[in-house]
Amino acid sequence: MRASEQDGTYPRPILRRERWHSLDGVWEFGYDDAGAGERDAWFAEGGTGAFDREITVPYPPEAPASGIGETAPHRVVWYRRRIPHDVLAAGPGERALVHFGAVDHRAKVWLDGRPVAEHVGGQTPFTADVTDALRPGADEHVLVVRAEDDPADLAQPRGKQDWQDRPHAVWYERTTGIWQTVWTETVAAQRVTDLAWLPDPARGVLAEITLAATPAVPLSVEIELSLDGEVLARSTTETGTPRSRVDVVIPALRNGIDREDLLWSPERPTLIDARVTVRDTGTGAVLDTVDSYVGLRSTGVGRGAFLLNDRPYYVRSVLNQGYRTDTLIANSGTEELRREVELIKAMGFNAVRVHQKAEDPRFLYWADRLGLLVWGETGAAYEFGTEAVELLTREWLDLVRRDRSHPSVVTWVPLNESWGASDIPHESAQRHYSLALAHLTRALDPTRPVLSNEGWEHTDSDILGVHDYSADPAELTRRYGDAAAVDAVLAGPGPQGRVLAVTERQLTRYAAGDAPLMITEFGGLSLRADENSFSYTRTSSDTQYAALLGELFAALRSSQVVAGFCYTQFMDTAQETNGLLFPDGSPKLPLETIRQIVTGVKEGGPTQDA
Repeated sequence: MRASEQDGTYPRPILRRERWHSLDGVWEFGYDDAGAGERDAWFAEGGTGAFDREITVPYPPEAPASGIGETAPHRVVWYRRRIPHDVLAAGPGERALVHFGAVDHRAKVWLDGRPVAEHVGGQTPFTADVTDALRPGADEHVLVVRAEDDPADLAQPRGKQDWQDRPHAVWYERTTGIWQTVWTETVAAQRVTDLAWLPDPARGVLAEITLAATPAVPLSVEIELSLDGEVLARSTTETGTPRSRVDVVIPALRNGIDREDLLWSPERPTLIDARVTVRDTGTGAVLDTVDSYVGLRSTGVGRGAFLLNDRPYYVRSVLNQGYRTDTLIANSGTEELRREVELIKAMGFNAVRVHQKAEDPRFLYWADRLGLLVWGETGAAYEFGTEAVELLTREWLDLVRRDRSHPSVVTWVPLNESWGASDIPHESAQRHYSLALAHLTRALDPTRPVLSNEGWEHTDSDILGVHDYSADPAELTRRYGDAAAVDAVLAGPGPQGRVLAVTERQLTRYAAGDAPLMITEFGGLSLRADENSFSYTRTSSDTQYAALLGELFAALRSSQVVAGFCYTQFMDTAQETNGLLFPDGSPKLPLETIRQIVTGVKEGGPTQDA
């Protein structure tokens, strides 16, 4: 199966191999409120510990789908899973790996009583090489995971996970431990461990390939790009180092007409299949083969607009919290993720801002394949300090590396609304933090716009994102109807009472058209919600809801200055009832009506994309 047409079950769609096995399902589970697990060696071979429950992985224990549904805080939890030997069997020159999509927040892993991995970062993947820990002659092996997640630690990146005992306002149930797929893979000792694609629509693609180790003998790295089975380009390079950069030129791109057929966009999400083969140059033996895909597109800003493939592109985005009723921060699998992308597009949006979390890479695969722009974000910490800076920076850079090859990801958002840096206008250290995150992101990935702080108090953002929850369409027009109106907003406190730009550079970039204005949170309307729910504006009937929704969208679309918007939000989430969908996924208005409101045109008419 070509990587561009996979079914979305493989946990790492950008770097795909055939030999893998999911470990999702029922595991043994236990709480460790006394912190006795390591002292009493719950991880030991033949140990018992307090594995007195069963849990369905990858759902956190707070989620109903886990089979536990316990929302009281537990700082330390333990997991245990028995694995048949043939699942982890590794032949000569091979390694047995166990991959973890995400474990919140600190993880330690043992295999057959031996430590095999430690990791910090609740949203980022990590891998345990368990080959040397496998018990010889055993029919099965025992995998044990300890996860620590302190709900009182405000330096820990937590996103929308509530630090209080019960969810309130716009914060939801906390999640602990494993919340993304756990899976095994048998690989060659010398193999591709990281793969990144940097597309250039005028020329081809630059591949950055990382091997497991410095080669003992020269190796060749071969790349083949194809579309619908037809080879577009091949390139081979010889390497004696663990990292290679391979420039793959696609001749068809020289023809401007052919180029249009190869470019990726939401309207035409063309994916080019890629195969990377590593060979021993002396013997010609294949050491490793991975399948991937590339989306040829460019993103940027200029002329007061967001640019896709160097052309102005009006962004119609929706905020997606990524929390679900039964699984919380996790998801029920590829079909649910595909359905979310399909619903977002059906409602007339061409983009989604995944809010305060790093979504499962399989969601990004469906966005790549079906055509949906994604703003990549991360969960925030809630205090500023050395530990918070170190934790979020490390996790954020790992996420940029994880997701930078997905063509759907077009914008990076490391900070939101000054969460974890609440004194940016007054504290130079926090301004440096905001600037550093933006600059580090650009250093890892110079190909996408970056927001130094989403919503307000921008220091050096490529997009001037503004959060405005006014329920008065006329007020939105007065604030953003023309350039003079926006200048007045920039000169004073913004709509949320926060200054929008805290540096002269940010104001200069906006004035020059190098940081276009977008209203990146607005709306927040509820429909017939009860008094215990949270929303920015309540409506009591379908008619009132539809009318106000339409007027708010129309007010922003009528602006000659606003380059795009992001509506809050996709679906009702916990007590927050701002969604266009009810919690069960049913739309509050017919999808055709929502689509007309979002795009401003009736079915079959032109959209505002330019």
